[in-house]
Amino acid sequence: MKKILVTGGAGFLGAFLCERLLAEGHQVTCLDNYYTGAKANIGHLLGRNGFNLIEQSVCDPVAGAYDEIYNFACPASPPNYQADPIYTFKTSVLGTLNMLEHARKWGAKILQASTSEVYGDPLVHPQNEPYWGNVNPIGVRSCYDEGKRGAETLIYDFQRQHAINVRVVRIFNTYGPGMNPGDGRVVSNFIVQALRDQNITIYGDGRQTRSFCYRDDLVEGIIRLMNAPDNVSFPVNIGNPAEFTIRDLANIVLETVSSRSKLIFVPQPQDDPMQRCPDISRAREYLRWEPKVALREGLVATVEYFSERVAIQAVQGVKIA
Repeated sequence: MKKILVTGGAGFLGAFLCERLLAEGHQVTCLDNYYTGAKANIGHLLGRNGFNLIEQSVCDPVAGAYDEIYNFACPASPPNYQADPIYTFKTSVLGTLNMLEHARKWGAKILQASTSEVYGDPLVHPQNEPYWGNVNPIGVRSCYDEGKRGAETLIYDFQRQHAINVRVVRIFNTYGPGMNPGDGRVVSNFIVQALRDQNITIYGDGRQTRSFCYRDDLVEGIIRLMNAPDNVSFPVNIGNPAEFTIRDLANIVLETVSSRSKLIFVPQPQDDPMQRCPDISRAREYLRWEPKVALREGLVATVEYFSERVAIQAVQGVKIA
């Protein structure tokens, strides 16, 4: 049994990670200020033996010693991280710095939730970890992209200067039950629009590509990375290498939902990458990991979850969150 801190633990991925770690018999502390997470996401864990909750910012001092820290605190969807870009950047950089100082003080192992966005609009395809990326440092997405790149810089400076035991996972597009239907990500947008028979909004011509990893697969890879030998301290991509165009995704969602929605096309946002697909060679070699859930299979469970949320909204007249 280990004492584990999960920052951002009331978010989509953080909440499921807390649940998995608790099921494995660890003492789990969730830290979240609910900026984009929600207490409801971890409501079923409250009161359970071994689970604790700290309601505060990741940038504030944290009391207590932990064996492991999973640093997941940061707005992750474009509408959320662009709503207050300075806050987003501070959360990524100052929050990571705070957790690194805490890890240094108590000798904890720390895993940083980084992102495929560190690759920017890539000139290498698929993206492998040695690739340095093609990122606009002053654009509307820079608060997130460069914030995560800066956090990685801190991680490896602490490793070199203070011998901190670190892990870095670069997370590619992830979906599944527990997503916030109103968070503005492409999977949630398409499903909610399809369930309501609204037009499916596609940015650009829909030929840009993404890969989509099911929540359970992703969290399994992350836990394996934390438990890997200490020499596996380099960045590791975790994602599904099956590549789809955005138009492909929209059509699969329409088939899954049996929706009457039509596709409409609107201007593409600034710095929206044209390609995003992980090279997972490192994950296969060092973690013996690869995704098991295909997109169509995972969307069935995700649509079922969203259907319940949309039905609740229709009955109660409340905003989806």
